Amino acid sequence: MNSNCSSERIVFSVVVPMYNEVENIDQFYTRIIKVLEGLGKTFEIICVNDGSKDDTLFRLLALHKKDPRVKIIDLSRNFGKEIAMSAGIDFASGEAVIPIDADLQDPPEFIPKLVAKWQEGYDVVYATRTEREGESRLKKWTAHTFYRIIGRLTRFDIPKDTGDFRLMDRKAVDALCQLREHHRFMKGLFSWVGFRQASLPYRREPRFAGKTKWNYWKLWNFALEGITSFSYTPLQLATYFGLLVSVFAFIFGLFMLFRTLLYGNPVPGYPSLIVVILFLGGIQLLTIGIIGEYIGRIYNESKRRPLYFVQEAIGFASNQKNLKENPGGGFSFHEEKIFKN
Repeated sequence: MNSNCSSERIVFSVVVPMYNEVENIDQFYTRIIKVLEGLGKTFEIICVNDGSKDDTLFRLLALHKKDPRVKIIDLSRNFGKEIAMSAGIDFASGEAVIPIDADLQDPPEFIPKLVAKWQEGYDVVYATRTEREGESRLKKWTAHTFYRIIGRLTRFDIPKDTGDFRLMDRKAVDALCQLREHHRFMKGLFSWVGFRQASLPYRREPRFAGKTKWNYWKLWNFALEGITSFSYTPLQLATYFGLLVSVFAFIFGLFMLFRTLLYGNPVPGYPSLIVVILFLGGIQLLTIGIIGEYIGRIYNESKRRPLYFVQEAIGFASNQKNLKENPGGGFSFHEEKIFKN
């Protein structure tokens, strides 16, 4: 198997976050290597092992031994897909970076279309899903609803029905690497950096093998992460709702005052009183929860911890320029212990 010459500039860096994807690795490699070699440019495939509990790492090591263009970042534990993807982007040295999932829902064969659009002068080319095969109607509906809600809440455009599958020019990647917040909603970060962006439609395929790691509870938390990362509208809604309740209470108080003056003091209405107390108590708890969510984020960011730690990085040069320029990424181990060729 051919390897890229170390003195030759890498054109394409493919970033693949992996968590328990051993069933998909071989098929993914077979398909993507055919596509990348067909482009006729130098490339690297950066596989980020996000604390997998199966044989993902061992299979990746075997692939690296067979093909040095497959490079491995073994994180010290499971940090989650968003941070694993960030680690891969930090390590990428290509002129263009392409994040893609290992489950083959995003077809590698679509990459040449992204490249062609990039060559027209766009800095970011993202793939927009026209179909989502292999997913339930409920999941499709929740995803559709989420993208439209967050689109209304944010002050910049987050493309609808668009995941992480895209191509980013080095200019956009360098800007993205400067964003070091811990609560990372990558779809929002991709859009927030701006630059010239274009969309290409594609059909998302079912998983090749294995089961999705995303249940509805995780999807709910992911949606909450996205909304609170890029919008303070929930805080504004709490304020507006509190103002509305206060106005209603004032008007109701005036009504009760005039009623008492006209008809005297009626027998106290305990059921209605209990309902009002429970209603206002629920609103207060909801508001406290919203405020607490934002305060918790401030608390986490104030710790200024690295995003991740690397157990081992295999196939990278220890003097790689883009790593030196991102000290906040989590490279706190001695480099000679991390980097292996």
